[in-house]
Amino acid sequence: MKKQMKKPGIVINSARCMACYACFMACKDEHCGWGSALTAPQPALGQFWMNIVEWERGDNERRIKTATVPTPCVHCDKPACAAAAKDGAVYKRADGVVIIDPEKAKGQQQIVDACPAKAVFWNEELSIAQKCTMCAELMDDPEYIGYEPRCVEACPNEALVYGDLADPEDPINTIYLKRGNVTPLECFGEMASSVIHMNIPTAFLAGTVFEPEENEEVIIGAHVKATCEDGTVYEMDTNWAGDWEFEDLPKNKKFKIEITAEGYKLATHEAFTDTDHYVAETYMVEA
Repeated sequence: MKKQMKKPGIVINSARCMACYACFMACKDEHCGWGSALTAPQPALGQFWMNIVEWERGDNERRIKTATVPTPCVHCDKPACAAAAKDGAVYKRADGVVIIDPEKAKGQQQIVDACPAKAVFWNEELSIAQKCTMCAELMDDPEYIGYEPRCVEACPNEALVYGDLADPEDPINTIYLKRGNVTPLECFGEMASSVIHMNIPTAFLAGTVFEPEENEEVIIGAHVKATCEDGTVYEMDTNWAGDWEFEDLPKNKKFKIEITAEGYKLATHEAFTDTDHYVAETYMVEA
């Protein structure tokens, strides 16, 4: 028997997403070609109810990474789309799921424009706004054999987890959210929602430490200390390749980098986390 949820929600852990697009395809499979009382059919092209947002990270060829953030409608507690809609065309259910009425929304393109995350799409053929329903039409059906929205069901890596946000004993709270590092989409600020993102990358600082240039060797185990302008200190030792990296640093902060190694003088750098930076190839000087 399906669990009756007071506030169904999805936790999206970007650290576990491998950009396989299984969630994206499951959403298409479920909503393209047929509709329900909650939504008209999703067009096969041009709409991304589960959008896989990807970007390249790094400012130097020595350290390039990618980030992947699955991004559906987050079902805001105070949805801008509902505020922009007329005649109750967008409404928030008692369980927190935000629905666009497929009949009342006709002609109301301002619903699309209001979404800060660009998670609402315009169906030109039907002249309506559309978006993720959290598969509420399935979850409401007592005869539906599934227990999760299709995107969650399809994820092979537990990057998406479904549960009851209102139940303190639900694993979504006791296991996933308890781990911390909740990272809301920047466009929503501190607004609460029923889709909660974790581990969205912020900024990294990285570098490589070498012996004097003529030696052509890295230094393994050099100590690197990064001090943020707010006083927070991050420390690590260089790895087998002489590399160091501090990930998930606060954005738009000044950092002082201090590098020490036995037999060498202190080396220092300054960095700013406006974005990801490979700070330097540091060639140490003998003491």
